[in-house]
Amino acid sequence: MNVLIIGSGGREHTLAWKIAQSDKLTHLYIAPGNAGTQQLGTNVNINIVDFEAIGEFVLERAISMVVVGPEAPLVDGLHDYFLDNSELHNISVIGPVKAGAMLEGSKKFANEFMARYQIPTGQFRSFNTEVTEEGLLYLETLKPPYVLKADGLAAGKGVLILDSLEKAQTGLKEMLNGKFGEASRTVIIEEFLQGIEASVFVLTDGKSYVIFPEAKDYKRIGEGDTGLNTGGMGAVSPVPFANKDFMNKVEERIIRPTISGLQKEQILYKGFLYFGLMNVNGDPYVIEYNVRMGDPEAQVVIPRVQTDLLELLIAVANNKLGKKSLETDTRSVCTVVLASGGYPGNYEKGKGINKLDEVKDSIIFHAGTKKEDNKIVTSGGRVLAVSSYGKDMKEALNKSYVSAGLIKFDKMYYRQDIGFDL
Repeated sequence: MNVLIIGSGGREHTLAWKIAQSDKLTHLYIAPGNAGTQQLGTNVNINIVDFEAIGEFVLERAISMVVVGPEAPLVDGLHDYFLDNSELHNISVIGPVKAGAMLEGSKKFANEFMARYQIPTGQFRSFNTEVTEEGLLYLETLKPPYVLKADGLAAGKGVLILDSLEKAQTGLKEMLNGKFGEASRTVIIEEFLQGIEASVFVLTDGKSYVIFPEAKDYKRIGEGDTGLNTGGMGAVSPVPFANKDFMNKVEERIIRPTISGLQKEQILYKGFLYFGLMNVNGDPYVIEYNVRMGDPEAQVVIPRVQTDLLELLIAVANNKLGKKSLETDTRSVCTVVLASGGYPGNYEKGKGINKLDEVKDSIIFHAGTKKEDNKIVTSGGRVLAVSSYGKDMKEALNKSYVSAGLIKFDKMYYRQDIGFDL
């Protein structure tokens, strides 16, 4: 079968890497892709939110399945566009319809959904510009640190965790006044949950699900989890504290009620669902939902999946996931993200990337890269993810750091403490 992956980042390169291994694949297309995906299939220069162009391309190339990597096309309703089009409605789309994508597209919707189905999360209230004063007074009733979240999509950067009331009140006013554009015209003020984070992923056909390996990612730019939030600077899998007891609680208290809640609300959900969790004294709480695989978590989770991923996705499309199981590699996988100097602030693009061919012990997943005059150059903030297998986290990380040290591009930056808290 012909498959089209939508997206251009590290997650999409990882999905392409895994899908390309399937004997069920005829041809793989990636829109728009990057310099890494180009080695696995055909990159197609299509805007990921130009649904008409995507639809035309799918028909032109006889594509049977569209795998949506990033959240924006899902929140904008790509799956719905296919269902509503008589020529496209039989094409399988991996990713929820717009109503399901609201679990990530609106923090307010997600929190209210969790409240309806008694899914454990922190206490919350939402505020918009009409009730700014109310929000400022509400902050006075809380203890620090204060958690402020933009309601809409903000490219993984719409969360502020502030340690003083004054900063929190200023932050609230700035967000409501458009600090994150339309995304923060409504702001959720959430209870701060003290604990350690982990991410759990499921693939679902809307009724059945399979649980993928868990991971832990590192969002801050600075070592020791300091500085600005990024899209993620590294990740590890498995996570030591996510033992059988913890994962049983996750399934019983969070995964099952979520899938059952989507069914009760008659929301068509076929695809990945990501649970951002906080382990609070051994009990899991949801910090956020994402409606796709994580990035850079995909770069440690997908390499641990031994089952044919395309076969699983076909089962999702045909509502037969209940007949499938997932085989997992017991080894650890760790990834280290190589970023452009200045990221997540201003950074330069077009820097030549050297010595990629010297890396032997790791898998290189491309994110912000493109090919120019037969040379691979930087084209984004997070440029590459270096993933390695090891008998344990320490060995896997060591391999990734050795490989990262071989690669060179001007002003390259990476954190040297991934896994420090485990």
